[in-house]
Amino acid sequence: MKFTCEKSVLLKEITIAQEIISSKNAISILSNIYLEAENDSLIIKATDIKVNFETRVPVTVLEEGSTTVFGDKFLGIINSIPDGELEFDQSDTKIIIKPTLKKARFQLKSIASDKFPEFPVPSTNDLFELPVKEFKEMILQTVFAVSDDETRYFMNGVFFEKQGEKLIMVATDGRRLAYIDKAVGANIKDFAGIIVPPKILNIIMKRAGDEGLVAISITDKIIFIKFGSYQLSSVLIEGQFPNYHRVIPESQSHSFSMNRFEVLDALRRVSLLVEQKSRRVYLGVAPGVITISSEESDIGTAKEEIPCKYDGEEISIALNYRYIEEPLKVMSEDEISIHFTEPNKVITIKPVPEKDYFHILMPMQLD
Repeated sequence: MKFTCEKSVLLKEITIAQEIISSKNAISILSNIYLEAENDSLIIKATDIKVNFETRVPVTVLEEGSTTVFGDKFLGIINSIPDGELEFDQSDTKIIIKPTLKKARFQLKSIASDKFPEFPVPSTNDLFELPVKEFKEMILQTVFAVSDDETRYFMNGVFFEKQGEKLIMVATDGRRLAYIDKAVGANIKDFAGIIVPPKILNIIMKRAGDEGLVAISITDKIIFIKFGSYQLSSVLIEGQFPNYHRVIPESQSHSFSMNRFEVLDALRRVSLLVEQKSRRVYLGVAPGVITISSEESDIGTAKEEIPCKYDGEEISIALNYRYIEEPLKVMSEDEISIHFTEPNKVITIKPVPEKDYFHILMPMQLD
């Protein structure tokens, strides 16, 4: 196998491939990236067995062939070379990498491509498409709320289902819940709810543009996602996702609204003096004003006031500042509203005007 290509074209794709790879896996082939040169394109594959990645980039093929190469060192070499054209020449159990404009030469051991795992193939019968921009918004509004508690593995991913003419994504870690739905009409075939690992969703967020469509196919155990030149698949998380409908309040009798950027700025400053274990901040809500405050034992306190729209009784709500900061960061509207019934019951954060998503938080104890 022999080919030449621009460093910048290759670097982006090898970086993604290395993100996928399980470099500490005992099976050495899983630390390798698959390369196949044919028809003036280079096929790049990477896998950690659960998540599979494949793409194509344009190259000048001088000799067709395939191999696999240790991903970490391969990426390091490409990163170290100045921009320009690179030449790759593979034979037997080694691959030689040379920049055309520098007198540098790197040689890496390779493993035969026939030892690389076969990727599952999606079914075209249940394939559906939706705008990639909408799919990315669904991921953006939910993936940060996934639990990292491996004992509750069924919450270690984003729940994805179709209900009627809507696609729904939900994530929760037991103390907060993120929800979004998108109207898609009746053209998409019904499928049972699945739990998608965040790894594949984060790759989509990083690499997908805002134009075009994303194609999705779902089987009992695997989700396949294709956009642009990328083909991804992931083993689904098994288990029963919690009944999120029971967490969503039917109605909440009080609400206040404020500027999202003012809240984020105040939280950033006030969080400098929070207890690191609890991350507790206090919202003191009174007509026309919210006081955001924190206290770090034996060190100090912080307090800031910002204007709000509210005409009810004065209340105090204690929240983990990260749990309120993270949803506010991914919302796009200038104004947000917080809905509640009692200070110690769940609150709901919504954009103003209301859209197709919201975030639910469980308050902390007022110490």
